[in-house]
Amino acid sequence: MTSEAVIIGAQIVAGHDGSAELLVRLRHPNGAEGPVVLDEATGLELMKTCGATHVDELTGQSWRRIVEGL
Repeated sequence: MTSEAVIIGAQIVAGHDGSAELLVRLRHPNGAEGPVVLDEATGLELMKTCGATHVDELTGQSWRRIVEGL
């Protein structure tokens, strides 16, 4: 089992202001799962940081990748 939270899925969702947001699901070391909603700019930066061209390619990445590009 990993010692940090990892991304187990992501999908593009509509934001409250009409822009796209990225809903990222994390699995924590204790097995708990939870969502994190990223604004459009942060979601795009996460994709870039991970070298991902599709949201499915985020699966397995450390949660830390979310803050690396900030």
